[in-house]
Amino acid sequence: MTDATPDPLDCLRERLAAPGEVVTGTVAGFDGDDVLVLLDGDPGRPSGRVPGGELTWRRIGHPAELVAVGQPIRAEVTMRGRRGGEVLLSARACEDEALYRFLLGLARGDVVTGTVSSVHRFGVFARIDGEPAHPVHEGTGFINVPQLTWARFDDPADVVTPGQRIRAQVLASETRRGQVALSLKALQDDPWDTLGVGVGDVLTGPVTKIVPIGVFVRVDEFAEGLVHADLLAGRTLEEGQELRVRVLEVDRARRRVRLGLAG
Repeated sequence: MTDATPDPLDCLRERLAAPGEVVTGTVAGFDGDDVLVLLDGDPGRPSGRVPGGELTWRRIGHPAELVAVGQPIRAEVTMRGRRGGEVLLSARACEDEALYRFLLGLARGDVVTGTVSSVHRFGVFARIDGEPAHPVHEGTGFINVPQLTWARFDDPADVVTPGQRIRAQVLASETRRGQVALSLKALQDDPWDTLGVGVGDVLTGPVTKIVPIGVFVRVDEFAEGLVHADLLAGRTLEEGQELRVRVLEVDRARRRVRLGLAG
């Protein structure tokens, strides 16, 4: 006869909400740099694990410098059902209560204001109005380079500067990273809505990129079109070279312009 007694760990996993729930428990031990956690409700053996990098915003050598066996711990669920039922946790996600509450209060689509704190080649940090001090970053807001503007630019410093006031849309608020992904571009008019080229137009533009399937040619301040290699008739081109082209197709939904050579 089959034993119908439910597995306590299965019951625990069912009880846990999706990633994002905050759970409590006690430190049960260490596995390298990871912290093993006996979650409240665990049936005698720990099912929680806090990876070393998810324990704290502070720099530490080993988690034993910060927590001890038997110590209460509070963490956010990041993944469950891993390694035979382990629940992966992030203690740093809710380590700073003010930061945690601030991040939870922001949702995708919200519009915020703030001040640019620093500009880097990989993106821009910003302090959002009303945010608490961040334990690591130069502000809770971060703008990836593609989210700065529709316009072409060589360096993010050409778009924004430290101290500049900004208005941005929230793309995501991440407690684990302690950051809010922002977009300046989302609040700007989409140039593809008013793209000034149409099928049959003949124009001249510079070659912006050469790829195996053909060449891209700038057809508008914000858009490029592709001349497929089959239509180049063996011509050898260089980036920056002016090319006279004819617009064969404009696909606004997919943001694509197909070009052919013009006589």
